[in-house]
Amino acid sequence: MKAVAVTPPKPNSVHLREIPEPRITRDHEVLVRVLKIGVDATDREINEGLYGNPPPGDDYLILGHECFGQVEAVGPAVTHVQPGDLVTCTVRRPGNSLYDLIGRNDITSETTYYERGINLLHGFLTEYFVDEAQYIVKIPPGLAHLHVLAEPMSCAAKAIEQVFEAQRRLQIWDPKVAYVLGAGQIGLLSTLILRLLGLEVYTLARTEPPCLKAEIAEGYGAHYVSTRQTSLEELARQTGRPDIIVEATGASAMAFKAMEVLNLNGAMVWTSVTGGERYVEVPSNRINLEWVLGNKLLLGSVNGNARHFEQGIRYLSQAELTYPGVTERILTHPVDGLENYGEMMRLLVEEPTALKVYVNVAEPRDIRTETASTTAAT
Repeated sequence: MKAVAVTPPKPNSVHLREIPEPRITRDHEVLVRVLKIGVDATDREINEGLYGNPPPGDDYLILGHECFGQVEAVGPAVTHVQPGDLVTCTVRRPGNSLYDLIGRNDITSETTYYERGINLLHGFLTEYFVDEAQYIVKIPPGLAHLHVLAEPMSCAAKAIEQVFEAQRRLQIWDPKVAYVLGAGQIGLLSTLILRLLGLEVYTLARTEPPCLKAEIAEGYGAHYVSTRQTSLEELARQTGRPDIIVEATGASAMAFKAMEVLNLNGAMVWTSVTGGERYVEVPSNRINLEWVLGNKLLLGSVNGNARHFEQGIRYLSQAELTYPGVTERILTHPVDGLENYGEMMRLLVEEPTALKVYVNVAEPRDIRTETASTTAAT
């Protein structure tokens, strides 16, 4: 079967290759037929050779960590999904730390981490894959039109959950204002969650309105702010300092810059993964002083576990009722077929309007009807 892969750490090595079709070999495994795969800046940077490693024994890494598929077959011990179900799949896999052993591989204490399509494990940008049932998450048919957004939504859901979990240290914390830095998929989905939680949200990005990013953010009831028109410092003077900052720009300089405007007792979560080498100067003494005296919190958040996917799916369901038709506008640039991987990568590199690039791999099948017809014929 076909797969889209790279040859780490060789830059610009993306290619189409033939690999063996997977089979279920254990009782708790699930065979998934891939329908759509989302790609993002992570895939672009892996192709640029900035990070990413192949699985042991292979010299290539199959890309793709944002999965939407249909269950083709299940092992005899699998009960929560069945053939025909629409599903997504988590990204992180456990190592050997205590956190991994208790199912919290998303916060492993090991420096070596395992992520499908990113590091040491093949991804989903292929025709079929097999994985353990515990990593397969069911998607309601009514959300099929949002397909590959389940994975980025899980990242946003986890990041914001971690903020509120950590801020229990304050006992009576009641945040009112949030800034979301960046209006890509993580930024817009974070905007959505924070609005569903009742906060006044300001979504910041460089692009000046009118633009699709502004329309989506405002469709969620948030305020869209172009940093080319209003600086971070000026905005904080206008709105008061934010209680929550979600950084999702992919720019480390902005991540540090935002530390200067966070409110007393505030929390800031970094979600960007930045490869390469970049250095910036920061007013370290002032930041240190204000953060210590202000009881401020900085935390990092990475890919989530199955429960974060499930929470993200609940948010997507709530969003369809509260802000109908808005979220699907994030899905901007489809690419038909694995063989068009060159166009996929071109969009990631060259197209500034691409909010969400995704690959249409196959169409869903009515597996239950096919099975019933086969049984009747027999």
